[in-house]
Amino acid sequence: MKLLLIRHGETPGNVLGQLDTDHPGPGLTELGERQAEAMARSLVNEPIGALYASTLIRTQITAAPLGRLHGLETTVLEGLHEIEAGALEKLTDHESHKRYMGTVISWAAGELDNRMPAGPNGHAFFDRFDAAIARVVDRASGQHGTVAVVSHGAAIRTWAGLRADGIDHEFAARHVLANTGIVALEGDPDTGWKLIHWEGSPVGGLALADPAAEDPTGRDAAAP
Repeated sequence: MKLLLIRHGETPGNVLGQLDTDHPGPGLTELGERQAEAMARSLVNEPIGALYASTLIRTQITAAPLGRLHGLETTVLEGLHEIEAGALEKLTDHESHKRYMGTVISWAAGELDNRMPAGPNGHAFFDRFDAAIARVVDRASGQHGTVAVVSHGAAIRTWAGLRADGIDHEFAARHVLANTGIVALEGDPDTGWKLIHWEGSPVGGLALADPAAEDPTGRDAAAP
């Protein structure tokens, strides 16, 4: 099967550079809503048979235009939410950004014992994200086409960095994933996932990018 991992549209926290991972989280900015509409139009010819979003409302708002265009209900699925920032929650300083992204990229390198300050370790993240993707695949059993999953920047980069052939932790660190960027994979949990395409920019085009946003989980995590 083909799996589209789509990052949500821009939020106020992205603009401010906040590590904003709590439930239910914010909605989208006006630009974020336009990004979601443009993303849906960009995928109009993709044979999407099922649509999922995380338990954070920004992913559900992002998924809505895609669902309308394809006549699909959005299934909200536990386990797809962003990696919890723990003691770094709501912080905006560069050192906190580096610590958060450094921790999650270390998980993509297989160092799953590392723990977010007062937060989860890599085992906890992969257990719940793997389980969510397994449920997506089980529900699509026997069907062909594409499944779209609207999730979060750090979660997508970290999970794909460890689970997909064609990506490693260094790739995941250096390849940005802006709001409504898409990581396209092919395969399944048993045979493995292979990277088809990594679209780091907003899918509707660079006119929908916000270069002024601090957005810690959308940047090059290997940058100083």
